[in-house]
Amino acid sequence: MVNITIDGKNLSVNEGVTILEAAKSAGINIPTLCYWKGLNEVGACRVCVVEVEGMQKLPAACNTAVIEGMVIHTNSRKVRDARKTNVQLILSEHDCRCPQCIRSGNCSLQTLAQDLNIIDIPFEKKVPENTYSKSFPLNRTNSKCIKCMRCIQMCEKQACNIWDLINTGSRSTVGLREGYSLEESNCALCGQCITHCPVGALTERDDTTKVIDALNDPEKIVVAQIAPSIRAAWGEAWGLSAEEATVERLASALHIMGFDYVFDTNFTADLTIMEEGSEFLARLGDAANSKLPLFTSCCPGWVRFVKSHYPEFVDNLSTAKSPQQMFGAVAKSYYAEILGVEPSKIYCVSIMPCLAKKHECAIPAMNDACGDPDVDVVLTTREVDRLIRSEFINPAEIEDRALDMPLGIGSGAGNIFGATGGVMEAALRTAYNLVTGSNPDPDAFKDVRGQDGWKEATFDINGTTLKVAVVNGLGNADKLLKALKSGKVAYDFIEVMACPGGCVGGGGQPIHDNVEMAPNRAPTLYAQDAASDLRFSHENPSIAAIYKDYLGKPLSEKSHHLLHTDHHAWSMPNE
Repeated sequence: MVNITIDGKNLSVNEGVTILEAAKSAGINIPTLCYWKGLNEVGACRVCVVEVEGMQKLPAACNTAVIEGMVIHTNSRKVRDARKTNVQLILSEHDCRCPQCIRSGNCSLQTLAQDLNIIDIPFEKKVPENTYSKSFPLNRTNSKCIKCMRCIQMCEKQACNIWDLINTGSRSTVGLREGYSLEESNCALCGQCITHCPVGALTERDDTTKVIDALNDPEKIVVAQIAPSIRAAWGEAWGLSAEEATVERLASALHIMGFDYVFDTNFTADLTIMEEGSEFLARLGDAANSKLPLFTSCCPGWVRFVKSHYPEFVDNLSTAKSPQQMFGAVAKSYYAEILGVEPSKIYCVSIMPCLAKKHECAIPAMNDACGDPDVDVVLTTREVDRLIRSEFINPAEIEDRALDMPLGIGSGAGNIFGATGGVMEAALRTAYNLVTGSNPDPDAFKDVRGQDGWKEATFDINGTTLKVAVVNGLGNADKLLKALKSGKVAYDFIEVMACPGGCVGGGGQPIHDNVEMAPNRAPTLYAQDAASDLRFSHENPSIAAIYKDYLGKPLSEKSHHLLHTDHHAWSMPNE
């Protein structure tokens, strides 16, 4: 322990802690901008500077360790003036047209400028030009970048290493490593650089206008599918609790906007389990001629990553489409027949937690239902929240509305797809039934739950021992793939989610600066699963109906045509 004084308070703190941590333990707030605990502690912005008696310069509190006898002043006149000047310098190189910025009202720089009472900028304004394309699902605006370097650190943590600090001296800025364009890069489109950016320099491509145009087209039947993780996050923009922000209330808002039908991606999550679970058992039964381990394929960010970084494992991916793409294929075939309309009249909108889904729906091979894209457009959670706001709908004041049938029924197993380990657990619940003819305890496979980056478990199913692994975050996926290549580990079935914590922590989810939200959101999905009367994908009556009336059985010829894909049918830039 060391004894220090902060703003007149005498403290005993652990040796090695930073001034920022010591101050926080005493209830003293030191403002930060570039700082993110455990990720970015480089002191780049100089906003957290403090005055230490005996030191001429003002050190950054985020990366300066305390030493015995330190006397620290966190809000002296010298500190306040330095902070204000540092933020004014940042603002002199920042596009400050806040009303036109989607982060207005949720921007750390904007809040900091207000907290420091900055009402003018006494420096010459030199805003960088914008040079990036707006067509890629991930957009970058140079004029808003504050060079905090969070995106660089997060991209490195995700093992993609797309962003880097380029140029030198006063010309230094954040850009793409090796000079690639975003379209030419191996970006996985996980979107974690967006959720960790404190300003609006990184955003998803906005596709709300496409949806508005479709809603106003009398020739189109506009249907929406809502991904499992959305129900754990969409209400945060209005301060709604998980109990208030139901999927039925979101469905109500979408119907008010003009959507004709609102369905649940949980339905096709259950369909994915039937196809992927059957595929796993088929590969396991023919292990000598099949690629094992089997990797889940429902996360397009993970698929992009493995194709660009470890192409030798592409054939280990399940051929099952993601629930999003299965839904589009079903909506424009099976459901079109139910409605008695031409599939081309159906306009399919996905509400998803990530950016990679925007790329996935645009893959030319994803058009198996009628030749048109199976999914027409993808909105992130943030986009649908903005769309609701633009329609002047207050979710707190509207009633719930049931999801439409028959694609509105999803099981608790489909629901937990949104959390890391959920796909594995759902698959094992049904695989057990397919092998034994009976259901296990719904919580028999709960060992795969939790926020650990790399989990493994062994289960016995009717005398067969299965070794499975679950990883979340591409950095952990990178470690696992290296271990597989070297022979250090061996598994039968592996679930991978690109985003830390799974889809609940997706790159398209609401942004809370300096907070990883997945641990807060995942319990909502598990609570809904536990409360559900329907906890097995194979017991979903709508799943039974679609196989009976349309698909025949899992892995049938029609199922293969509509619900499976060839991962070699498209390429990443370096393939």
